[in-house]
Amino acid sequence: MQNPFETGQIKNYVLLYASVIVIMILFFIATTLFNKPQKIEKKEFNTKITAKQKAKQLEKDVENTPEKPKFKLLQKSY
Repeated sequence: MQNPFETGQIKNYVLLYASVIVIMILFFIATTLFNKPQKIEKKEFNTKITAKQKAKQLEKDVENTPEKPKFKLLQKSY
């Protein structure tokens, strides 16, 4: 095997390395120019309760509450 420093082939290795670095820099510049960051809108939830929502909630509460308990509990536990 020949020594690349003596035969003058080191110039080819340096040019190859430099061309790879230049290509990487060009790809980085291309991605920063053509890919613009998207604006992300902040999502906000409606926390105000309207009269209709209050009425629906009251109807659900009335339906879910039992009128009389089915079982009578004892005063003392045995």
